[in-house]
Amino acid sequence: MSSYRRPPAPGPGSGAEERRPGWVRVVRTPFVLAARIHRPARPGRIVDDAIRLAQIARTAIGLLAGFWLVLAYPLREGAGGVVDDKFSEVLVSAGLLLVIGPLGLAAFVFSARPPGPAFYRARLRGPAIAIGSLLATVLAMSYGLPYASMVGPLGALAGLFVIPFALASAVLCVHHAFRAADVHEVLPPLLSPVLVWSLFVVQLFDDAPVDAPLAVRVLFLVAPPLSVTALSVWELRRLRLSYGITLRRALGRENG
Repeated sequence: MSSYRRPPAPGPGSGAEERRPGWVRVVRTPFVLAARIHRPARPGRIVDDAIRLAQIARTAIGLLAGFWLVLAYPLREGAGGVVDDKFSEVLVSAGLLLVIGPLGLAAFVFSARPPGPAFYRARLRGPAIAIGSLLATVLAMSYGLPYASMVGPLGALAGLFVIPFALASAVLCVHHAFRAADVHEVLPPLLSPVLVWSLFVVQLFDDAPVDAPLAVRVLFLVAPPLSVTALSVWELRRLRLSYGITLRRALGRENG
């Protein structure tokens, strides 16, 4: 039996949220805002609990494995250098995603048979918000933050907001594939492998942050794209078997 559920309707904040200390709400603000911007929000879309839990588990395992790698092996350079490298990697990855995401969405929309293109174009508001937010964040990180210190305390405060917001956005835009589910449920499992394999190509030209054996470095390089691809294949199969959703049907080519 499929574990379909409709997305919860938006409502007022819970009492527990209102009882949180003020500093906790301030610290959480960039992460909450990033989640609201990048999480799909189309009413009536299919939200499968098994798919959602599998995606969360894969992300959690990846983060834990990354922490283990850093703790288990010596760093190739100082902690500051590693942070700078990861910061640059986030910017490059975000720029790459800004190209791949819109191209993938456009290819899907214009490949659909009429009246599909007009129908899907009306659903592009969510992905446009996600892409525009990521673009603004990349520009702020590239051109605004280097001069933030000149502004004084206000610039420092801006940096304390922009940096965690940018990191959360970089993770969530990949996790949710630019809110592609707002256009159609079949898009996230199609776009996600393209995004992660593109990031894989970028990482091929970057040195590993730790001095680990070659086999370990190769494993940590290929495991993310392979696991995302396997999860996407399973997700497409589940959508087909549980809900009758296929790419051909989404494009209006079931009988073509």
